[in-house]
Amino acid sequence: MKKILLSLALSALAVTGFAADADYNVIPLPHSIVMTKGKAFTLNSNTTIVCTSSDELMQKNAQFLANYINELTGLKLTVSNVKPKKGGYIELLLNKSILGDEAYTIAVNDKKISISGMSSAGVFYGIQTLRKSLPIGDATKEAITLPAVKISDAPRFKYRGMMLDSSRHFFTIDFVKEFIDLIALHNMNVFHWHLNDDQGWRIEIKKYPRLTEIGSMRSGTVMGHNSDVEDGIPYSGYYTQEQCKEIVEYARQRHITVIPEIDMPGHMKAALAAYPNLGCTGGPYEVGHKWGVYFDVLCLGKEETFKFAEDVLDEVIQIFPSKYIHIGGDETPTERWNACERCKKVMAEQNLPIKKLQAYFTNRIEKHLNSKGRAIIGWDEILDGDINKSATIMSWRGIEPGERGAKLGHDVIMSPTSYCYFDYAQAKDQYSEPQAQPHVVTVEKVYSLDPAPATMAEESRKHILGAQANLWTEYVSNPNFATYMILPRMAALAEVQWMNPEQKNFDQFKVRATRLSKLYDKYGYVYGVHLWPERYKHNRENQ
Repeated sequence: MKKILLSLALSALAVTGFAADADYNVIPLPHSIVMTKGKAFTLNSNTTIVCTSSDELMQKNAQFLANYINELTGLKLTVSNVKPKKGGYIELLLNKSILGDEAYTIAVNDKKISISGMSSAGVFYGIQTLRKSLPIGDATKEAITLPAVKISDAPRFKYRGMMLDSSRHFFTIDFVKEFIDLIALHNMNVFHWHLNDDQGWRIEIKKYPRLTEIGSMRSGTVMGHNSDVEDGIPYSGYYTQEQCKEIVEYARQRHITVIPEIDMPGHMKAALAAYPNLGCTGGPYEVGHKWGVYFDVLCLGKEETFKFAEDVLDEVIQIFPSKYIHIGGDETPTERWNACERCKKVMAEQNLPIKKLQAYFTNRIEKHLNSKGRAIIGWDEILDGDINKSATIMSWRGIEPGERGAKLGHDVIMSPTSYCYFDYAQAKDQYSEPQAQPHVVTVEKVYSLDPAPATMAEESRKHILGAQANLWTEYVSNPNFATYMILPRMAALAEVQWMNPEQKNFDQFKVRATRLSKLYDKYGYVYGVHLWPERYKHNRENQ
């Protein structure tokens, strides 16, 4: 795998020479680009960035723009709250007449560039469009010209997410920030953070210190595709609450909401290893070191289980201010409940069949979070019980569960495996790929997703909040591998999330992706090159 990633990194260095004209055909493609007859704007070292708003996030926007321009062109622009008398500036404006919370406009003439939005978030997305339109090179020697234009743009969906699994493999705070930077680059606004699973508990909970003292460490990791061979190397890592708050703030400044996931009542073996009293059998349990689904889950016949879940979530909501808390709910076997006298007693008292027991848990947890002013998201298995319509469904087992949830009145986020699981291989020739799940999701497949197709009933389409891709990390063990798995599939997803279906065109997307890949190169990201056959062939020949 190291050879593959090294080969990819070397191929990414092949960047064409500096071109001095901006190109507004970026990813995601803006809704309207109208070239105007005026003269072009010249971007040079004398250009000033002007932000007269005292809004904190607008001031951050101005600094981000200055940093982006410096990174890509070498120009060091001054940020000011005063317009220069002679023009030659980029102004950032709040304009309440622009419709849409995240909508923006860009107007370019020879005097100035105006980026306007109804909110600071809209302005931020306008900045991303300008950033991606710039040529990459040394503008201290050759000025950049930006053709006169009027751009109007707004996203199709309000939820545009990416998920990172930090349980199966742990990623440093620095990489989590890099992941958030990529979310921002692609005009996304949600970072879903998977913080626990059978193979490791990754967030500090002060009331339950053994979760990180014991639950964060496994004795080793399976090698290969869930073989019986393990490496025998202890594996650990977790985030302190202060580090999580740091990530929340880092994301907030980039107009990204962090949604934490505490997966329950299944995928809890790491928690059971720390607190065996929470299981049906009492243990002993160990942190999972193989992938897949374990029979041992939280015991729903014990009140202490509900106390534990509520206590954990109470600490989580003090760290994460997001409206939503993801409570998992996927892949929960019922074998232990079927054999547990306590669980059977609860089922008898509540008149519940076994398939409704998880819904009993989900509804109690939702009621608790609702009382704290929060709402829940759960994987689509939570639909299998009688849950409240206020629960949002994340549809991963295909499109159908999402359609069913929307028909029942639930808000839905589409995240089907066959389009949105970025732990799947990117090419059919899997033997040329780094180790991945034994399935394939190509860039074109991602691009073909329509989260709310016209064939869906109009009333149901209103409940589709958006789409999200997931990077599960059973086989993704380091940052280079992670960026390889998400790029450029993330670019395809960005257009799914942002653009109207009639505007999408995969052949044109590939042209835009070629330009975007130069920006990936600039930042040193390792990424898949399957869209470019000559580069893909070179990589295979040099493995």
